[in-house]
Amino acid sequence: MIWSDECAVEKDSDPRTLWIYRHQNQFEKYLPINIKEKIRNGGISQMIWGSFLGDKLGPIVFIDGTVNTNVYIGVLDDYLLPFIDALNADGLSNIIYQQDNASPHASHKTKEWLANSAKEHGFTVMEWPPNSPDMNPIENLWAHLKLELHRRYPDTNSLQGSPDAIKTILKTRLNEVWWQIGEEVLRNLIDSMPQRVCALLDAKGWYTKY
Repeated sequence: MIWSDECAVEKDSDPRTLWIYRHQNQFEKYLPINIKEKIRNGGISQMIWGSFLGDKLGPIVFIDGTVNTNVYIGVLDDYLLPFIDALNADGLSNIIYQQDNASPHASHKTKEWLANSAKEHGFTVMEWPPNSPDMNPIENLWAHLKLELHRRYPDTNSLQGSPDAIKTILKTRLNEVWWQIGEEVLRNLIDSMPQRVCALLDAKGWYTKY
């Protein structure tokens, strides 16, 4: 199973931020106590795409600009297919590609491209439910990546310079941190999948601790 997704890494984001979700009715939603203002301070972010299979990291890809259907297909063509070919060359078979249902992923053009590529390169595409973020372990890998970035480079929050200069630094640092993610981190994420499934069933499709 190849898990993949995009993620935006902000230079001044707090990697320890907690989002807490709870059941609420229509009235509770708009109570002042439940409304928190978020101030946009013009933070600079870098969009990345990544993937992994088992204890093997796939490439990390830096995307500048909006991720639309054409950009997404370009990333898959340039990076996913060579990764899959390399896995096949190593003797791995029955590869399943997972992606969520973001608009560029679910467009007719992307689905057609994936169907053709799957036949040519010997993999299948997993059907993914509309709302199941708890089930994708790469979300936890993004959290690990951000924590490691800020742990190794505490000055990331205060980088100075032009947006292009800051993004260049972010790319260099993220590339380093990504390729130093250990196999144990990846194995632990895969080993957590049975617990994730049980937690989601217990929660009847609602949010879980993952």
